[in-house]
Amino acid sequence: MREQLAHVQFRGVIRERSVDPFARMLRALREKRRVRGVLLDISSGGGGSVPSMDLYLAVKRLDEVKPVVASIGSIGASGAYMAALGARRIFAYPDSNIGSIGVIYPHVAVKGLLDKLGIEVDLLHHGRHKDAYQGYRPLTEEERTKQLAVAEDGYRGFVELVARERRKTVEEIRPLATGEVFSGLKAAQLGLVDALGDREMALEELARLTGVPAGRAVRIEPHRPFLERALSSGLHALGPSLRQGLVDSLEELSFDGLLR
Repeated sequence: MREQLAHVQFRGVIRERSVDPFARMLRALREKRRVRGVLLDISSGGGGSVPSMDLYLAVKRLDEVKPVVASIGSIGASGAYMAALGARRIFAYPDSNIGSIGVIYPHVAVKGLLDKLGIEVDLLHHGRHKDAYQGYRPLTEEERTKQLAVAEDGYRGFVELVARERRKTVEEIRPLATGEVFSGLKAAQLGLVDALGDREMALEELARLTGVPAGRAVRIEPHRPFLERALSSGLHALGPSLRQGLVDSLEELSFDGLLR
């Protein structure tokens, strides 16, 4: 059996649609005896809190079975940085954007604009705060306080996770958890990453940890959804947004059919 290293790449927004197949692939790699270690090649500005945690846990559980070394590209911010924390070692370029340790809950209220346009909206609801987060009206002070409490829970958990994985105290991490990003050079000085270097250097570190030559690295990608595979050859003439929209619509229709 010829031992190998796996090179997996994650790009784009972290959301359930993008994370689910990626996490399944990482789970499968835990069982591949031939694969002795994994290079996590990640560049993302983050995304949803739950899929970010799912991605972190998939990386962490894989690293508990075999070494994972993360290589952060242009950006490893927010949920992407969280995911990289699951790896045994984190590499970044000197000019990478690292961090953005924080939580944000955007609330855009369109009531003022609709009033100017003469459009009235009635939100029929039960539950005193059920209409609070529909994007129609501004939050009351009570609702803002409640939402900030929810954000504080997520923020506290993020800070504690960074502290635990970077082997620091919460008191050391909290001053860095302002939501700002740091250069890779600064992040290395602050202890947010382990080393500066490109993907090749990260792969060499993985080879050192596993004893498998870097030249045996194989690029592994998640399986694409069936409809995307089936239609991709006939959709190249469409723009990427229109192509993905058509695939999404067809997938929704297929699920609707199953539910009827």
